[in-house]
Amino acid sequence: MVSYAGKLVLAPMVRAGELPTRLLALKYGADLVWSPEIIDKKLIKCERQVNDKLGCVDYVKADASSPVFRTCPSLERGKIIFQIGTATPSLALEAALKVVQDVDGIDINAGCPKHFSVHSGMGAALLKTPDTLCAILTALVDKVGKPYQKPISVKIRLLETKETTLQLVKRLCETGISHLTVHCRTTPMRNRERPIRDYIKQIYEICQDHDVTLIMNGGIQSKSHFEELLRDLELPREIGGMMADCAEQNPTAFHDVPLDWYDVARKYVTIAHAYDNHVGNTKYMLSRIVPGKSKFYQYFARCKTTQEIEHVLKLLGPDGNPLGDPLLFIQGCREQEKLAKQRASELKSEQRQAEKRFASQQMMEPKKAKT
Repeated sequence: MVSYAGKLVLAPMVRAGELPTRLLALKYGADLVWSPEIIDKKLIKCERQVNDKLGCVDYVKADASSPVFRTCPSLERGKIIFQIGTATPSLALEAALKVVQDVDGIDINAGCPKHFSVHSGMGAALLKTPDTLCAILTALVDKVGKPYQKPISVKIRLLETKETTLQLVKRLCETGISHLTVHCRTTPMRNRERPIRDYIKQIYEICQDHDVTLIMNGGIQSKSHFEELLRDLELPREIGGMMADCAEQNPTAFHDVPLDWYDVARKYVTIAHAYDNHVGNTKYMLSRIVPGKSKFYQYFARCKTTQEIEHVLKLLGPDGNPLGDPLLFIQGCREQEKLAKQRASELKSEQRQAEKRFASQQMMEPKKAKT
């Protein structure tokens, strides 16, 4: 069973936490990686498919243009934790059983304050319904964790006071979970606000009493910053750290010496193309990796295809400066796209006219027969 103690890990991040980001983070030192939050009902509707071409396992929904979840067992085995968005024990259980064979732990999102998470009582909304949250965790521990020897965990935020937070932590640990992640901010707080780490030691002590590991999340900027926090707060090394925003901007932040953005962009795109990542998601991550002041921020924003991204990347100099102007190539692609659409429209119009002529001829045939 995977251990979380003292690990520095990649946070669950919608859009940002897809396979290429996870693989790049693992390559540069992340101990564990979390999947993006995936809603229970969405996962339940997926079909599991082995992707021999990519060496991956895909969970595919019929109406989706890309997999809902893709994992690469040869590179993620022993290190991938799957996060479920749920508010119902039965649905959480069904979703976990769907994916448990391909992941190394099941995590419940009880901390995200954004609308896509809190609607229908999920995410941080579960902090207001602790009975439901505990029922979900108990069901997963009994029906998934124990039979499949996979750790069950939950990610929460702080409550309004230290006392209520510690009470909740105790209740959660008593469900039998193996691990707890605490985002050291309350639900109303935003990421620009300073995390509250004043009583992380007391949370750790409760976890220790129940043989539960603890990871703290919120405001950790790099591997060196995490180690500095442990020293300054005099925290035991068994407490782990989870990185989100900084790892979204630079997935190599887990390394002793993180790469510069231009090298990160190159390596990210190489992995994204190797694993057939959706071009829209690749563009999103490049918008996070590339500084807004760089010309390449706009260059990548103009791209619509993998071919265009590759062309722009070829003009990315070793120091992040452009070796040429990719806009002419992109403009040429736009012209070709425009001509292709125009020709497709013309062919469609010609086909409609041909169908009308054929229909007209068919209507005339009976009249000829009578004469």
